[in-house]
Amino acid sequence: MKNIVIGRYIPGNGFLYKLDPRTKILAMLILMIATFVINNITYMVVAIGLIIVILLFSRISIKRVYLGLRPLMFLLIFTFTFQIIFNQQGELLQAWPIYYSFLTLGLGAALVLTWGFTKKFVRFKLLYFLLLLVGLGAVFTNLDTYYVFAQGHLRIYSEGLSMSLFIMMRLIIVVTLSTMLTITTKPTDLNLGLEYVLAPLKIIRVNAEEIAMIISISLRYIPTLLDEANKIMMAQASRGVDFQEGKFKEKIMQIVSLLVPMFIISFKRSDELANAMEARSFVPGRARTRLHVLTWKRMDIFVLTISLSLLTLSIVLRVMA
Repeated sequence: MKNIVIGRYIPGNGFLYKLDPRTKILAMLILMIATFVINNITYMVVAIGLIIVILLFSRISIKRVYLGLRPLMFLLIFTFTFQIIFNQQGELLQAWPIYYSFLTLGLGAALVLTWGFTKKFVRFKLLYFLLLLVGLGAVFTNLDTYYVFAQGHLRIYSEGLSMSLFIMMRLIIVVTLSTMLTITTKPTDLNLGLEYVLAPLKIIRVNAEEIAMIISISLRYIPTLLDEANKIMMAQASRGVDFQEGKFKEKIMQIVSLLVPMFIISFKRSDELANAMEARSFVPGRARTRLHVLTWKRMDIFVLTISLSLLTLSIVLRVMA
């Protein structure tokens, strides 16, 4: 939980830190739209390269962004595997026979059990999980000499491989863009920027200020609640609770023991926040003055121009493809 960086502001003095929050919000939305317009894996690789360049210019640690992506690794691996197995379009690249026998099933179960009992002692858990998948693949595709009672095939097609890589890169770009926004923008600036960006919704009688306040408070309290959950888990671990061991029923009880104090802390935090806002005479819908007034700079106009140019280029490339 401590590695999750979405919603967490990290002080710095890089390129993105100096931009207007409205610029960062609009640029993020424009680049996300451009990411979904792109339909070529080569252009997606170029987009990832551009994201890395922005991270370097902004002096944002790539390692920190990677740690923020780690909770999504299971989703990325599942998406990759799903596309590889079920997308059978394009040219056949490779085919492996899969042998089902008592030997392969027994060895597969032994590998899974070994991984389950030893993963907490391994530092690089993601690499260890990938080694498990490789081991399972080697067992089910090579041991064909002992009482095979069923046989299947694992086929990899060019379209399935390219589509799986394409979707993974798209998810990485979208999450990285949102992470860059929250890392480089203070919650108060983010709230103010959202109010300006959502201001056109007032035409249809939608209170943009309340929506911006809800979004900014939600993002602000993601890292706070995760820190509280981490403290509760360490406190319970000091009393002998192990969240990685035990039967299914015991794990359910451990999760409940974590959720109950989390709900109590959440209500307590919301009550404290409501009292603080009321003490400062906050009334929803009433016009308020600003301590800090947002101003556009040349760099903001330049960044928005580049973002719109990239969106236009992605549309042109999509049409010409």
